[in-house]
Amino acid sequence: MNPDPIEPQNRTLFLGVGLVSFAALLLELSLTRVFSVVLFYHFAFLAISIALLGLGAGGVFAFVRRSWLSRRTIGVIASASCLLGSGLVLLALYVVLHSRITLELSRENFLKLTLLYLVCAGPFFCCGVLLSVAFARTSGSIPRLYGADLAGGALACLLTVPALNWLGAPNAILCAALVLAVTAGLWSDTAAWRNAGAVLTTVFVVLLIYNWHGDRFDIVYAKGTYRDRGSVEFAKWNAISRVEVINPGGTADGIRSIVIDADASTYIPSVDPQHLHGTFWEQHLTSSGPLLVNALRPRGDFAIIGPGGGEDILRAIANGSTNVSAAEINPTIVNEIMRGEFADLSKHLYDRPEVHIHLSDGRSFVRQSRASYDVVQMTLVDTWASTAAGAFALSENNLYTVQAFREYFDHLKPDGILAITRWEFKSPREALRVVSNAIAVLQQIGATDITRHFIIISDGTLDEDGRPVLVLAKKSPFTPDEEETTLRHLEQFKNLSLIYSPSDRTRPAGVHPTDPARAWNPFTALIESRDPADFASSYEYDVSPVTDDAPFFFYTLKLHHLISHSPHDNAIDWKVNLGVLVLFILLGISIVAVLAFLVLPLALHAPARGESPQRLLFFVAIGLGYILVEITLIQRFVLFLGHPVYALTVVIFLMLLSSGLGSLASHKWLPDARRLWFAVVIIAAMVLLYVVALPVLLPRLVGLTFTAKLLISALLLIPLGLIMGTPFPTGLRAMAANVEWAWALNAASSVLGSVIAMFIAIQWGLRATLLCAAAAYVLAALLSRYLVRPASR
Repeated sequence: MNPDPIEPQNRTLFLGVGLVSFAALLLELSLTRVFSVVLFYHFAFLAISIALLGLGAGGVFAFVRRSWLSRRTIGVIASASCLLGSGLVLLALYVVLHSRITLELSRENFLKLTLLYLVCAGPFFCCGVLLSVAFARTSGSIPRLYGADLAGGALACLLTVPALNWLGAPNAILCAALVLAVTAGLWSDTAAWRNAGAVLTTVFVVLLIYNWHGDRFDIVYAKGTYRDRGSVEFAKWNAISRVEVINPGGTADGIRSIVIDADASTYIPSVDPQHLHGTFWEQHLTSSGPLLVNALRPRGDFAIIGPGGGEDILRAIANGSTNVSAAEINPTIVNEIMRGEFADLSKHLYDRPEVHIHLSDGRSFVRQSRASYDVVQMTLVDTWASTAAGAFALSENNLYTVQAFREYFDHLKPDGILAITRWEFKSPREALRVVSNAIAVLQQIGATDITRHFIIISDGTLDEDGRPVLVLAKKSPFTPDEEETTLRHLEQFKNLSLIYSPSDRTRPAGVHPTDPARAWNPFTALIESRDPADFASSYEYDVSPVTDDAPFFFYTLKLHHLISHSPHDNAIDWKVNLGVLVLFILLGISIVAVLAFLVLPLALHAPARGESPQRLLFFVAIGLGYILVEITLIQRFVLFLGHPVYALTVVIFLMLLSSGLGSLASHKWLPDARRLWFAVVIIAAMVLLYVVALPVLLPRLVGLTFTAKLLISALLLIPLGLIMGTPFPTGLRAMAANVEWAWALNAASSVLGSVIAMFIAIQWGLRATLLCAAAAYVLAALLSRYLVRPASR
């Protein structure tokens, strides 16, 4: 018998549920930031799997140990769960910051990753126990409880980005622990538990003050390498990345580089463009491949995407350009480094009158620009860093899609050049995919002979360690004079090699133009094929064009690579695509964890409850459908809103808030489970409508003001969120005897669904992911009729 019946009006209950949900989602999103730095960007997606597993495992524990928990009041369970959870948050933070995990496919790394998975799941387990007990003991108030749960998550989503910007990821994680400690004190029903909560709250406040500047609890290992803080002159977290400025030489006149997430780096040139001659920077800047476009378009108007420390800007100005527009997505780089602490070092490069800096992602900047340019340039602009949206939005952005290239070409002058530099290897793939995208666009705009629209060079001979390759794609054919300028440039800088030009197509990649050797050249073969998809079908890697529906530019593996890969093959050549194998590993760990912590305990204890499998499968179906819709919508809205962080904040906030409102209204709309099938069918129909409407509607409205786009986002997402918030609480009311069980299985399906969504999107695109979500809801509609029947005894 329930020892402490809870009145629905008990505000502490609803406040406590909201705070626990807030802490759980804040922890989950902050972990994605830390994972991206400490591990690799591929692992950022791990956080959602960890969170959902922990929440589900907590529900299983509450189900299995129901009789033991029933002898304790909700206040005791809440205090114990929150206090233990806050302590486990601190343990998880320590383990993550000190984890030394490399990209080697070894047994040691697998064990370390598994340990990390389980330790980080601990706080979510405590939250899952508490939430499932609260739902089980107050089945009559489930709509309001679920609404409080979703409202807490929505608030966390809204505040995560400011927390990461102001406090940094480690401190944001400490804030999650602080919220749990505060909740323990608020929810406790004895003086002893309140005192314990007050003491732990004080401890976390002291820890936050102690680590206010972020230099006490900070990264120890990053990407498997010990971080030497001695060379770091500046370090700051934000919602996009962790940015450092390092000075390896340690001298006042040393070369500084900006390092993003302990991986990608860009130099800060410390020279005036008018006094470049005779300096180190003259040799460094002029001997690299990207200078060729400056030689072809001196004094041209440039649009530079991802300028970083400003090397491309400096090259353009030094070659006579008087109008250089640049789009940098990271505000820390712009405001605190290039215009702040290191402005003098860079000779105020970002503040020069010729330079116009736009704090925006590159594609949004180009799309909203009304100007035409001689050159649109991207030099080694990667997306290998998880934003705060990394757990939900997929691990790419939309800079390298056919639709993006079309926008770049549309903003070029009639003889303008698109200049993209990518890392390339002995077996080319990234630069080849750039060429494939450009071919697709050139054919769209009516180019008659695409073989005359490309010039491609590399910095040296291609090998497994990677070399920068510059792809120049021109709206009009390259002229003989431009080809001659290219040859003179390569003669001047002997380290550069010609890969392709219209009049000299057959030279192999990496061979200098003066070398008479002839060999098969994949770039020549691709361009002369005039059919990128057909070429990719027979090429070693998948270099077919990529679209906004499946924007996985860096995913070029084919199935035989995953099967034949050796664990000892650790060249950078392989690591480019290792994230795909990481997803397989995560899926394997998730399946084992779900079986061990969710399915097996339930199977051992289920017979005594006599529960119908069809009733339980309903919660699996709606959990899978919700997570597939959520992940896909965020990716769709990245382009519309212009930034992954905006997509996370707006989409998840609106979805959780409106789903919470839908939960509150569910007891009126769906007083029992008899009409549940109708609500689920409506969800499936709306999802199918979004499959067709969003790809057409959002691109046409992207030119509106940001305020207008927020209003449109609300109009599109709130109706869907409202109706999507009704099935779960209605189903739980029908499962009053086994609420914990339903809670656990719903979480289990979300654990697997979060990873499955990635595979569906990579293989078949975002549209297919939404279609699978609609199919899940159709299945739920078929299963909902079993909820009308009581469980057998």
